Amino acid sequence: MEKAPNEKLSISHPEISSEDEEPPSKTNFIDEASFLDEYLKSRSDRDKNTISERSLNFLQTFFPESTVKDWNNWHWQIKNSARSIEQLARYLHLSDNEVKPDGPNSQSLPLRISPYYISLLDRENPEHPLRKSVVPVFDEFLVHPGESADPLSEENDSPVPNIVHRYPDRVLFLVTGFCSTYCRYCTRTRMVAKNKCHIGLKAWEPGLQYIEQHHEVRDVLISGGDPLTMPDLHIEYLLSRLRNIPHVEIIRIGTKVPVVLPQRITRPLVNMLKKYHPLYLSIHFTHADEITPEVKEACEKLANAGIPMGSQTVLLKGINDSVPVMKNLMHALLKVRVRPYYLYQCDPVVGSGHFRTTIEKGLEIMRGLRGYTSGYAVPTYVVDAPGGGGKIPLLPDYFEGCEDGYVLLKNYEGKDFRYPNFST
Repeated sequence: MEKAPNEKLSISHPEISSEDEEPPSKTNFIDEASFLDEYLKSRSDRDKNTISERSLNFLQTFFPESTVKDWNNWHWQIKNSARSIEQLARYLHLSDNEVKPDGPNSQSLPLRISPYYISLLDRENPEHPLRKSVVPVFDEFLVHPGESADPLSEENDSPVPNIVHRYPDRVLFLVTGFCSTYCRYCTRTRMVAKNKCHIGLKAWEPGLQYIEQHHEVRDVLISGGDPLTMPDLHIEYLLSRLRNIPHVEIIRIGTKVPVVLPQRITRPLVNMLKKYHPLYLSIHFTHADEITPEVKEACEKLANAGIPMGSQTVLLKGINDSVPVMKNLMHALLKVRVRPYYLYQCDPVVGSGHFRTTIEKGLEIMRGLRGYTSGYAVPTYVVDAPGGGGKIPLLPDYFEGCEDGYVLLKNYEGKDFRYPNFST
């Protein structure tokens, strides 16, 4: 029977327990995922992951009883993540400004870093860019004017739990509060690393029903937390439900997993994801040091499956706030087939003042990219306006007004040009 032109392809969704609502660190997550481990082991000869020399040295030094197969298993990575200052001190020599294991505030800041990502950190240098982005420091206890727990007022634009509907034709769907590695400047610190996470049928159902009932929603961004920390069954259930909604045209997943947990990007995961095109990935990259052989391999798997990837980078003081560093990152991204998408001004979340640059610094970086490298390597610099104003793009002043029917323009070299502004 021939399918009508407007008929939506029906995709059956897998059955999952409606009670499974705990974060991946909980026992029931590991129990449910054990059969996936066995499946992945059965495919190990066909799906061997790259392990860099740096990671191998780290594995042999700190996990001498574990194997390369263990290291390349994403469940092992999650189970062996550093979750306390005491554990982190085993791998790094902590500085005076970094929270110490025996300090009064040692357990008051949420912490999780995957062993893989720890292997990328400089053990001795607290100024190492990646280290500064994930290791807690005492500056996080300082609250500056304008900071808040929900600086983007997402909760005010949440008509039902876990849905943020700010823009006319798209919604943000917060499906989990768990990440495999916590960024110190996270906008959603209020929900990430809490005891309860938005995993499971019951927690998602109000959001799914809201999307089904609002026909103006054509674009759904799945985020959290990190959706790719969920089991394949959970991800596929969610994607299948969304793909069966006729008015949902595209689905996006916001994630940092390919960067901090590239072992998660398995063949079974990729083969499942590509069934739900058009599907896009927005990946959070911070610095070119993150683009390792493991990350390159993960991105290649995704790109070869036809999944477009864009990078979302937060501008961070002392980490990536210079033209050479940012340009190096953008070039490295393009080489692994990730398109630079957004450069975010750091949101004024509580305790993030030491990360934030001025707007002028962001414009300086954009001025140093535009014209000095290919257009594909130039992201859009945005401020996500506090109070729920949405993303506001910012550009250096290339438009200088009008004169006698001509537009006055300045190019990337600072040279002036006149463009005829006439229309017949």
